[in-house]
Amino acid sequence: MEAAGTRARAAARRRDRRLRAPATVKEQRDPQPGVRLPQRRIEEAQEEAVFREVVSFTPDPLPVRYYDKDTTKPISFYLSSLEELLAWTPDVEDGFNVALGPPECRQPPLSSRRPRTLVCHDMMGGYLDDKFIQGSATQSPYSFYHWQYIDVFVYFSHHTVTIPPVGWTNAAHRHGVCVLGTFITEWKEGERLCEAFLAGDERSYQAVARQLVLIAQFFRFDGWLINIENSLSLAAVGNVPHFLRYLTTELHQQVPRGLVLWYDSVVSSGQLTWQDELNEHNRVFFDSCDGFFTNYNWREEHLERMLGQAGERLADVYVGVDVFARGSVVGGRFHTDKVLEFAGTLSAHAQHLLLALCHFLLPGHGDSKSLLWPGGGCGALVPPERPGNPAPVWRAQAGRGGTGLGEDALLPGRRLERGQLSAYPGADSARGWKRVCEVPVPPKIFLSMVYKLEGPSAVGVALELTTGDTGSCHVGGIAAPSGEGTLLASSFLTAETSSRRSPRPLRVPPTKLAKWVGRCGQQLSGGWVQRCYEVNLRGCLLQALFVNFSRPPGSQKEENFVCRLGEIQVVDANSLLTPLPQVQAVTVSQVRWQSAASEGEGGPTGLRLSCTLHWAHLLPHVRCFRIHCCRGSGGDSPCRGPLEPERPTLLGLAFVNRYRIVDLAVAAAEPGRDGRVEFLVEPIPKEGFLVPRAEWGRAAMLYSTPHT
Repeated sequence: MEAAGTRARAAARRRDRRLRAPATVKEQRDPQPGVRLPQRRIEEAQEEAVFREVVSFTPDPLPVRYYDKDTTKPISFYLSSLEELLAWTPDVEDGFNVALGPPECRQPPLSSRRPRTLVCHDMMGGYLDDKFIQGSATQSPYSFYHWQYIDVFVYFSHHTVTIPPVGWTNAAHRHGVCVLGTFITEWKEGERLCEAFLAGDERSYQAVARQLVLIAQFFRFDGWLINIENSLSLAAVGNVPHFLRYLTTELHQQVPRGLVLWYDSVVSSGQLTWQDELNEHNRVFFDSCDGFFTNYNWREEHLERMLGQAGERLADVYVGVDVFARGSVVGGRFHTDKVLEFAGTLSAHAQHLLLALCHFLLPGHGDSKSLLWPGGGCGALVPPERPGNPAPVWRAQAGRGGTGLGEDALLPGRRLERGQLSAYPGADSARGWKRVCEVPVPPKIFLSMVYKLEGPSAVGVALELTTGDTGSCHVGGIAAPSGEGTLLASSFLTAETSSRRSPRPLRVPPTKLAKWVGRCGQQLSGGWVQRCYEVNLRGCLLQALFVNFSRPPGSQKEENFVCRLGEIQVVDANSLLTPLPQVQAVTVSQVRWQSAASEGEGGPTGLRLSCTLHWAHLLPHVRCFRIHCCRGSGGDSPCRGPLEPERPTLLGLAFVNRYRIVDLAVAAAEPGRDGRVEFLVEPIPKEGFLVPRAEWGRAAMLYSTPHT
């Protein structure tokens, strides 16, 4: 009986899944025999797919590699063995883990000979809260926000193949930072694994290399740190240089700006002997790939010897520093141990203090996105944007704060500027926030700044920028002086010959730009103000942006002020003229039902719905997607009801064309009557303006109780 019942339920599930396919136009007009939608719904129904579902509490299991077994939330994953690596092929479920694109271009590029900085993320084995692709409920997750100081980000764990969680890759790429996964072998099991693919002929290690390249290419990260932490036979170690050269060559062909680094561990004899330097015992591995990462126990004499060993490739040697000063390391010379000891009482500020003290030691980049952080979203944190698109040139949010539209939180990030303009002659203005950019800019850019002055204040707030000459730099049709030019960003530039110009904010934008600058010059909720500017720059580098505070005209008194800076955005003007495509082909799949919590003796009061949405849209055009829902019953749309339509409920944010809805509370369907839930996919353009709901994607799901 049990077997027969199981077969019956399986057949019912197959029948139900067939019903989940989008309904035809006729079915949309007539979803149930004998029940017709009102005439006003016919045209609207053609715009959304309608799915049918019979509630069942025995769902098909989801693959545990891609979904958390307890919550069904999508997760990042790793591979634990050589067999898993060689067996891996791209799967539709991998879509959640694919990054948006390659790293943004930055100046100077990674290929330059300047010193570089690498950060290796080695956090309690990895894949903690950061494995949840759509975010987690953790209040204070670890995040890195000093991207302007680093060139390479390595995600490290002790699993054989560490694929970086996509949130890290998106965040790093948005700042022009390369991201590497880790291929590691350790202990006796590592020896067996290495013998299996290195001790034989070239076909074995080439197969492993091709898989590593395929994984990096598919998930859109930039390469690998190779860490062999076990002894090797002479046959195996003899093939390591060939493996590295093949891997590096293949990666460079498939991944733009790809990178393969070797960790200081095994030497050319096959022994596991950390050298803490590049020398004649490990030079052969360095010569076979893109770079060398030393162990942490070096001394000054190791550095002196490496100067001769590295030669012209000195920038390709990454000297390891254990910032936690574990064991006998030199970290204390740079006071990192003292910083961390002090930061132990202020743990939330530990990274900020450490990087602030290292500010003058680390070579920085013109990375104007340096105030952004991973794992964010359009409403909670700044979202990753697809690199390679000219809009916006960059977007910075100053600091980190709350969410929503509260009194002090129009924007999720904010920076507090306190200052004083004294009564002394000449003290009429002062610079506040500054961000070094060093990025080429399109011929015409629009700038937007959102700020808020606390309390009554007549202090003027404006953007100021400096430009660099790339050969022939023209600003607003006026040739700027050779070298660095400084101006206050404005829509109309005066004919003054000096490099300093007075600002005139853009008040009446061109019609096609009205969506983006619709709030410019207006007082927003909570006292926030948005100012917009237009600047023509031809053949110029945007070197730096400043916020300038100025005394009111004619005032001679001392002016104290407190200003909250919210968002500063630089946008390619041409991108604002490109129409945004509509979200299309929204589908619902991987449905799971659960009974909601019981209340008293009445039994379950509702249902919990989990499902996956897919849709079609060109990712280069958007910053992210907001996912909404409306819940109701019957044939009418709760989002477009006849009287007062329900306001959609925001469920979350997506950075790819899919989203997993987990445990959404919906009402149980009444006997003989369908329950209804609608899903809406709102695209958020790079420029941040609101898109009319007609351009959103939508799908409806009608669900019913099984027939008895």
